[in-house]
Amino acid sequence: MKAAAGGGGNKEGPAASVLRFVLLLMLPLTVLYILYTLHAILSSTPACTLEHDLVAAKANGIMAASHLGHYNNNNLTSSSYTPSSPPPLSLPPPAAMATTLHDVVFGIAASARLWEKRKEYIKIWWRPGGGMRGFVWMDRRPARPPSDSEAGLLPPIRVSSDTSSFPYTHRRGHRSAIRISRIVSETFRLGLPGARWFVMGDDDTVFLPDNLLTVLRRLDHRQPYYVGSPSESHLQNIYFSYGMAFGGGGFAISRPLAARLERTQDACIRRYPSLYGSDDRIQACMAELGVPLTRHPGFHQYDVYGDLLGLLAAHPVAPLVSLHHLDVVRPLFPDARSRSAAVRRLFEGPVMLDSAGVMQQSICYDESRRWTVSVAWGFVVTVARGLIPPREMETPARTFQNWYRRADYKAHAFNTRPLARNPCQHPALYYLAAARRAVARQGETTVTRYQRWRRRGEVRPTCRWKIPDPDALIDTVLVLKKPDPALWDRSPRRNCCRVLSSPNAAGHDGNKTMTIDVGVCEDWEVDQL
Repeated sequence: MKAAAGGGGNKEGPAASVLRFVLLLMLPLTVLYILYTLHAILSSTPACTLEHDLVAAKANGIMAASHLGHYNNNNLTSSSYTPSSPPPLSLPPPAAMATTLHDVVFGIAASARLWEKRKEYIKIWWRPGGGMRGFVWMDRRPARPPSDSEAGLLPPIRVSSDTSSFPYTHRRGHRSAIRISRIVSETFRLGLPGARWFVMGDDDTVFLPDNLLTVLRRLDHRQPYYVGSPSESHLQNIYFSYGMAFGGGGFAISRPLAARLERTQDACIRRYPSLYGSDDRIQACMAELGVPLTRHPGFHQYDVYGDLLGLLAAHPVAPLVSLHHLDVVRPLFPDARSRSAAVRRLFEGPVMLDSAGVMQQSICYDESRRWTVSVAWGFVVTVARGLIPPREMETPARTFQNWYRRADYKAHAFNTRPLARNPCQHPALYYLAAARRAVARQGETTVTRYQRWRRRGEVRPTCRWKIPDPDALIDTVLVLKKPDPALWDRSPRRNCCRVLSSPNAAGHDGNKTMTIDVGVCEDWEVDQL
């Protein structure tokens, strides 16, 4: 019995076995942890890390150069290799070197067949005495050369070089697209000194030169830039490219990029004989050069039909740079005697007084009458019954149709809103009639006058609303606005408008004028209902 008891005392219990196993397992892990910690502390010294990185970089460079040199010796004619380094970062040009009109060269695509009609648009925006430089590139000399007096109002005319040797295989297009696509290169070859930007447009493209400069000054002309905008038609952008600047709306190419394009374009064009137009040929060459489109919403192709009212009354918060297809849409001002006369009214008034603010929308409310007021400065004022939120007012109304007539509103490349079906909800429209400069107590200001316009045969129905009809009370809208040439030097924001006075509800005192002030928003101002 004792022997049995003694033997049982020497035998290790289960608990002791587990404890010994855990200790044996933890011992090597602890040693490894201590060694790892010491290694991390010793290797975290900055000098050692820098020295190690330099040694590693040198070693990698030697190995890479050795490898590439070996590759060149075996596969290329050159036996030496010079690694390329990125170009130095260039800073934006100082204010003293700001881009002027003299630094921009225009290339205008035109045809002799349409020249007599289209030249009227160019006369409106071209500034022969303002340092502008550019050329009209035609397929042939016009049948009637411009007179001496007229020649001073237009850019010089040049005939494009022969492009019959270039292949063109698109069945529905015209090979004149090849000629037009080479205008930037041909203009560059003229070697005009001091040219920073080459701007391309059609003969029915209307540029706002000061606003164009505003856009270009924000970019470094020493870098390759391709600036423009795609189409308003989603289908057009699908058929061509969302990364393509549509030439009718105009686009700008910086001098370094124009130089590269001129060297490679002819070979590039030969590689794309099946493309339709000039715009996509330019974009194809830009893709080969690796330069993407820098989009700006102020370039307008206007691939639409109908009335531009909805688009221009809700213009993006960006400077208006160009207008196009003015022969296709209705005149900007419906009471103008011609399309060109409507554009001239815009330029001789608002563009001359405050180019930066043209078409810029402001939204405010006449709370006493529950009216919503929208001012597209220099163009139109709309007054609608009811309080409509800004989110809706800044969305273009569908006064226009898509370039593809069978397409519906979903084929636009932007949001739109339907026109009101209830006649009582139709806004009263007041188009620009006159513009002038005035001196007020606060300094120089502009006064633009807008007159009520009604469609022929339009009859406003009698609405049983408690909200008065602005059409019955207002005939004229006066808008006061200080010129603001530095508008786009600040962050984008809509201007604010304030209703200073409006006719009384009775309207028996003969005063049918609403007065509105438009200007920079104060910190506390919000376009709220």
